[in-house]
Amino acid sequence: METESEPYVRLASLRQLHLVVAQLSTARSLADTLQTVADGVVEGLGFEIAAVNLVRPEGDLVVAAVAGSQGAEAMMAGRVGSRASWDRRLSMGEAWGNLRFIPYTEGWVLDDDDVPQWHTAGPAPQGPDDWHPMDRLFAPLYASDSELLGVLTVDKPRNGRRPGAWGREALQLYSSQAAIALSNARLRSNMQRALVRLEREQSALRASEESFRQAFEYAPSGMAVAEMGGDQHGRLIRINDALCRLLGRPASAMRRYSFSDIVHPEDIGTLLRTSAEGGQAELRLARRDGSYVWVSLRNSVVADTADGPRFLLTHVEDIEDRKRHELQLAHRASHDSLTGLPNSAELRARLNGRLCARAAPTISGVLHAEAGGPGEGNGFGPGFQFEDAGSGVLASTGMYDPHHTHAVPPTGTMQGEKGLAVLFCDLDGFKSINDRFGHNCGDAVLVEVARRLSAGVRDNDTVARMGGDEFVVLTDGVGPAEAQDLAVRLRNAIIPPIRVDGRAVRVGASFGIGWAGCGMTAEEVLQSADQRMYVEKRSRSKGQRRAG
Repeated sequence: METESEPYVRLASLRQLHLVVAQLSTARSLADTLQTVADGVVEGLGFEIAAVNLVRPEGDLVVAAVAGSQGAEAMMAGRVGSRASWDRRLSMGEAWGNLRFIPYTEGWVLDDDDVPQWHTAGPAPQGPDDWHPMDRLFAPLYASDSELLGVLTVDKPRNGRRPGAWGREALQLYSSQAAIALSNARLRSNMQRALVRLEREQSALRASEESFRQAFEYAPSGMAVAEMGGDQHGRLIRINDALCRLLGRPASAMRRYSFSDIVHPEDIGTLLRTSAEGGQAELRLARRDGSYVWVSLRNSVVADTADGPRFLLTHVEDIEDRKRHELQLAHRASHDSLTGLPNSAELRARLNGRLCARAAPTISGVLHAEAGGPGEGNGFGPGFQFEDAGSGVLASTGMYDPHHTHAVPPTGTMQGEKGLAVLFCDLDGFKSINDRFGHNCGDAVLVEVARRLSAGVRDNDTVARMGGDEFVVLTDGVGPAEAQDLAVRLRNAIIPPIRVDGRAVRVGASFGIGWAGCGMTAEEVLQSADQRMYVEKRSRSKGQRRAG
């Protein structure tokens, strides 16, 4: 470059500076830009050596490019200097505009710090403006927001003199253009990395979507996606083949429904409680032919995007075989294996289901209302107590369950009294059939008796086998006369001959009628009916019992 003593700058120098600045925009990558910056100093600014120290993300500076000396490049390239050491260098020395010049008389204090540096050999300066081999000149590279991007270091001017006004102006101009080129290159590099990362994420997303599609479509069990929220909440928008086959419905038809449209009416509450993330339930779904299949539903919520719509992903597993097996096991546990009737355990469970531990109040006195307004419920209205006619003492009934109807044995003193009757049945003459014709014949008689008893009662009555030749009938909402009439009809149904293996056999039956009431246990009720049955049996002769 020209010296400041000359009255004008040669046009060739300006052209050279313009050329090296223009080259800054031709680099295609950050590494190319860094090397172009260093080369431009050597090619256009009259220095023999230049290095670019780039600020790394953690703040330290690394020598990213060196030009003009293979020895300097081999020694410094890739080495790191701490940010603290660089801040110290940029804060000392002479300020030449944005440049920092540290003469050899002051720079000796920097000889042992961790900043990579290279000093060329040369003669000692003869005059005050001569360049000393230990002189240091730095051009900081700042972004538009004053962020330090790096530091450009130059050494050994070709004319052997410290830069004058023109040389300093040219280096500042070049460093500002280099900073712009470096910012642009870093921006392009970040964009390229972002584009590469985005493409990888999109590729991963496409691969994930394809994996999900294949897993969804070809899953061996049912899968469905339903909308969440809005007017179409719960509507099925995606159904796989396994679910269509399970329910016997095409996908086009399924997309018109939600699960609430095809769930069993008794299971709608279970479905609504399950329609949430992590929900799981076992319920029945309707097939196209009108039948129902037991399934296990497992739900999870998925989002289309970070703030996008949410969908409910439902996994539907066919558990019909397991449920059928469970029902069979439950039926076996609660029913007699020979006759198919409820067994004694099931009978006691049903009886206990109708009874509570507190006896119903006896309304034989006067109904009193407590002063002070409504009080605790007692089954007959708030704030009332009953006067026991026997003791004359007010007896409160305590808490009242509005869903429980007290079972009260009829007293026979009031017309139209109804109650829960327990008919205890014992077969007469059954032992002799077992003894004469064997247990196979006896089993066939028990099966036929069970059938005749079941045929003689109402649909909501219970016929149970207690064991051996004992049966019990529970019938609710009947009066004493109706219970007696039912016992006669059932006895008459049992009397006709029963044909077994070509022979006709006959049994009779004795019935005892007991009444269940709240405050009694199931055992007390059954024992009462059993005792009345034996009273009835002993009241007739043996011949009368066989004849019914």
